[in-house]
Amino acid sequence: MPETRQLSQRQLAVIDDLFDGKLQEQAILKRHKLSRRLYNRWLADGGFNDHCDRRMAWEHRRCEFVLARYAQAAASNLVRLTECEKEEAARKACMDIISMQPAGRPSAIAAPGDGAESPPELSPETAGRLLAALAEEKNGP
Repeated sequence: MPETRQLSQRQLAVIDDLFDGKLQEQAILKRHKLSRRLYNRWLADGGFNDHCDRRMAWEHRRCEFVLARYAQAAASNLVRLTECEKEEAARKACMDIISMQPAGRPSAIAAPGDGAESPPELSPETAGRLLAALAEEKNGP
């Protein structure tokens, strides 16, 4: 693995500000008294880019943690919305449930013998609403 040089404190501070999102790029350059030319050289530098890429990967991973943490609650809320008195909200919830795919799976259909847990049981009324929403989607309004 090639040895990468350490980034300066100034470079790290610029990267932090870029990911913080409170300032636009030009304001960040001004804040750190950084010329556009030097900043462009940094952007062309492999070490700077590698650090930015690792930071982006970490930020995406943090988002996945948050989504995973609330996925069960979101799914439960969607199932509850299928029984909403507002037909449009119930229909949209049904369509969202139908179109959902578990994270990391290319298909919502489990392969035989892959050890996947079976989906939670739906009440007959909820299943009926899901089927009605599917039929409506297929046949048009």
